[in-house]
Amino acid sequence: MDIFADIALGFQRAVSPDALLFCFLGVTIGTFVGVLPGVGALAAVALCLPFTYYLDPTVALIMLAGIFYGAQYGGSIASILLNVPGTVTAAVTALDGNPMTKQGRAGVALFTAMMSSFIGGSIAIVLMMMFTPMLAQFALRFSSAEYFMIMLLGLIAASTIAPGSQLKSLAMMAAGLAIGLIGSDLNTGTMRFTFNRIELTDGISLVSVAMGLFGVAEILNSIGGKRPEKIDARKINFRTMLPSRAELKQMVKPILRGTFIGAGIGALPGSGAVVATFMSYAVEKKAAKDPSRFGKGAIEGVAAPEAANNASVQTAFIPTLSLGIPGDALMAFMLGAMLIHGIVPGPQFIIEQPVIFWGLVASFWIGNIMLLVLNLPLIGIWVRMLSIPYQILYPAMLFFIAIGVYSVHYQVFDIYMVMLFGVIGFFMNKFGYPAAPLLLGFILGPLMEEHFKRALLMSRGQFDIFWERPISAVFLAIAACLLAYSVFTMLRPRKKPTNSSEV
Repeated sequence: MDIFADIALGFQRAVSPDALLFCFLGVTIGTFVGVLPGVGALAAVALCLPFTYYLDPTVALIMLAGIFYGAQYGGSIASILLNVPGTVTAAVTALDGNPMTKQGRAGVALFTAMMSSFIGGSIAIVLMMMFTPMLAQFALRFSSAEYFMIMLLGLIAASTIAPGSQLKSLAMMAAGLAIGLIGSDLNTGTMRFTFNRIELTDGISLVSVAMGLFGVAEILNSIGGKRPEKIDARKINFRTMLPSRAELKQMVKPILRGTFIGAGIGALPGSGAVVATFMSYAVEKKAAKDPSRFGKGAIEGVAAPEAANNASVQTAFIPTLSLGIPGDALMAFMLGAMLIHGIVPGPQFIIEQPVIFWGLVASFWIGNIMLLVLNLPLIGIWVRMLSIPYQILYPAMLFFIAIGVYSVHYQVFDIYMVMLFGVIGFFMNKFGYPAAPLLLGFILGPLMEEHFKRALLMSRGQFDIFWERPISAVFLAIAACLLAYSVFTMLRPRKKPTNSSEV
């Protein structure tokens, strides 16, 4: 198979008038939905799916995919400006993006997010075109032992994500793992901690936890507290959006590291952008000369997770298209959309349907260019969101959060849960307990349990499966080194300040 001929065939399909039109429509809808607090890409893709029934299958997938990665761009906007992640993956961006806004650097933060997303997505697309067959073969080597180990590595890295006490981070991670136990056991079907509530049979909604901890909690913190500093949107122009030379130098390596972390994790079946963004943030904090800057407006804390986010979103299509294994709930929905259109992903999909596969991949690059052109001129408009009166803004945010949470399962119970986690997040913020490790523990807990049980079934109860398999052993070694380093930094005595006048 001539890969360059297939790529040319894909671009020929992607630049056709109907493909360009629906690609632009998809990324525009995705960006708008991503900006709205609490309304995620899953709801937008679900609502738009019926409109694609009579479209060509390739065009339909291009539009739905545009909504998907367009929402990743838009999600960072609400996260940076209002500390309300438009998507779950944007929660990491809020850790440093929102402090930059409070420092009067909202334009720089948004510009950094846009450029990091574009660069990360573009590099990931090139990697897809060059290494899709090889990455698909590598992913086939992964068993449950490897999945468990990479998730364990992500949890250990999460203990150093948030600023402050690592013990508090570990406590929140353990709380997230405990909350993830709620629901029915995947192997036996036994109900666990449901308290006879049928709404908890499938566990607590991820959207409820994320929007409660990061959205409602932020609104509660803002009400009656110090309001975010107003920004005069008229002073925001292209020159004020540009980072300084020092900041540009600080961005280069984090963008590249985040891109390759996101591309690698996104290409693994069963993984997702959430793991990639959390891990890239943890790596940058470990690599930084001054980790205390993170959480206080470090530009690397915006650049790395945004690059990882969009890179993983692009490469997440590799296992879905080549293996038929979705990486997360949204990719599972995309898989269902493909089946509706008569497309059956699998190992022979690239060979049998080269126009659809390469046309979709080519549309990713075109869609990323559209997003860059669409978003950069509109940064001033997004900054003007801060000028909305709070008596209008906060109720509107709560309304969109409630609509977004309700649209997942159409249960009023989920609205109650998001409010409950909002109150919990409010008190966590008051007492200095970070929310990010709790969220990651909640996401990875059920997946880790599932793969842990499967690995033990494969080995007939022998734990040596985790270090006998080479790939799993590598992840185990990295996790052990990271844990040892974290313990060392906690036990290492702190230097006493030599000058009392130190600020």
